[in-house]
Amino acid sequence: MNCREKVLELFFEALESTESELNGELQDDTVLLDSGLDSLGFAILVARLEEELGFDPFVEMEEAVYPTTFGEFVAIYENRAK
Repeated sequence: MNCREKVLELFFEALESTESELNGELQDDTVLLDSGLDSLGFAILVARLEEELGFDPFVEMEEAVYPTTFGEFVAIYENRAK
């Protein structure tokens, strides 16, 4: 399973665990604030990704980056996984 697939899988798990619903279809240009996940959902997602992938790119960053879209979020993980 590649990094994008893992992020997608755990994104939907976080939606389910917080009893949230996806607002529309999840695309790379989906704004994270409009995705259906709240701050708790994102915290769960990032924690689960760290468990599964073995790293948290946000902790490792020298300069904080805050992705605004789903595609930017995935790219942060894909770039770190290389």
